[in-house]
Amino acid sequence: MIPQARLVRIAIFDVDGVLSDGGLHYADTGDAMKTFDVRDGMGMKLLQDSGVELAIITSRRAGSVRERAADLGIRHIQQGVANKYAAFETLLAGLKLEPEQAAFLGDDLVDLPVFRQCGFAVTVADAPAILKRHADYVTRAKGGHGAAREFCEVILHNQNQLAGQTARFLGAA
Repeated sequence: MIPQARLVRIAIFDVDGVLSDGGLHYADTGDAMKTFDVRDGMGMKLLQDSGVELAIITSRRAGSVRERAADLGIRHIQQGVANKYAAFETLLAGLKLEPEQAAFLGDDLVDLPVFRQCGFAVTVADAPAILKRHADYVTRAKGGHGAAREFCEVILHNQNQLAGQTARFLGAA
């Protein structure tokens, strides 16, 4: 059991290297394209259905991120963020939440200021060592390949919600 995960009321995600594998693919138009894992999306929906709010804070801007957030019903999305900690503080203040009620899934140096203040800091298996040293949990999965799903399931498990969220799929045949 991870005590910090029990308090989580909002799960915040970085994008590149977390919800995507970090690769940037450019179309001839110059638009950056990203690949998202559908199973990560299912985990995010399960977490939402349990009552945990979802948010995205990312340094880059991409239309595909806006579209993915819309697909998942994520209402809190901040792109092009230079200072993730300031965005984190603003988000929590707007939702009247305390830092210990926030979980953050990040993968690189720009995420460290949030890691050091949030209640449950998580990084991906392929993150730099310094992030792993500051994380409360390191996923077994790499970014863009199930890390977000694992993050969501860890929170659900520690809040005794995982079995209930998955049980509804066991009866459908």
